[in-house]
Amino acid sequence: MRAKLVFILISALAGALSAQSIPAAGDDVQQPSSYVYREINGQKLNAYVFPPQDANPGKPTAAVLCFHGGGWVAGSAEWTAKEAKRFAALGLTAVTIDYRLSEGKITPIEALDDTRAAFRWLRRHAVEFNIDPRRVAGYGVSAGGHLVAAAATLDLPGDGIDDTSSKPDLLLLWSPALDVAADGWFVRLLQGRASAADYSPLQHAGAATPPACIVNGDKDTLTPLSRAERFRDRVIQAGGVCDLHVYPGVGHLLTRNLANQEDNFDPDPKFKADGSAQLELFLRKMGFLLEK
Repeated sequence: MRAKLVFILISALAGALSAQSIPAAGDDVQQPSSYVYREINGQKLNAYVFPPQDANPGKPTAAVLCFHGGGWVAGSAEWTAKEAKRFAALGLTAVTIDYRLSEGKITPIEALDDTRAAFRWLRRHAVEFNIDPRRVAGYGVSAGGHLVAAAATLDLPGDGIDDTSSKPDLLLLWSPALDVAADGWFVRLLQGRASAADYSPLQHAGAATPPACIVNGDKDTLTPLSRAERFRDRVIQAGGVCDLHVYPGVGHLLTRNLANQEDNFDPDPKFKADGSAQLELFLRKMGFLLEK
């Protein structure tokens, strides 16, 4: 990752091209219900819950929390609404999440704290949403991928309220930021409050890392493939599961425009469809999508 402008432009284009407004849920998936999953320092943070299509009321479903990209400084829950609808159509309870963006005294540390709070919130309401609290996945795009992977790999204290887990049980990562230890932009966002390595998923990946599925372009200059490869290798060498799907000739978020990955986003439609199909196959392989 290079700079604030890079992430804002790419993520804004991604939102404009692929995400749909949350209220327009489509014909096959019910409109989401809005909840405040956290209120902190006077700010209300929303979660939008898309119920699973054709779910069996007597059989709890798996769930997936969706975290948008935007370089930790831009974006909103609606940026992952399209993906949430797809997950709900598969039979998952899908939830899109707003988290605090880096501005003023807010840093990615707070965004990660919100991410972990969202996982705890959903598990605390497992009965209400008819979900299995042991099958809660995290889907993250770019910076959102960092937050999901960091929630899974970092050993951080809980909020002191109860012992509800704040970690995802499965990782679905799309062009994720997995190594931020030496990322200048991430370092600046931390405002000297912590070492970037302390919040870098690669540096903490190991045997306890949940099963992960990663989609990455081999020409990605923002979240380079080499970092995803190192993450995969570290997880596998520790005895874990990590599938990495590499798409040739495309960059960040599978854009075809390699000359300018910063402000002319052009995702390859075939690769994008295949990446989504690979995430579905992984969900089935890991028992998150069960036969009705």
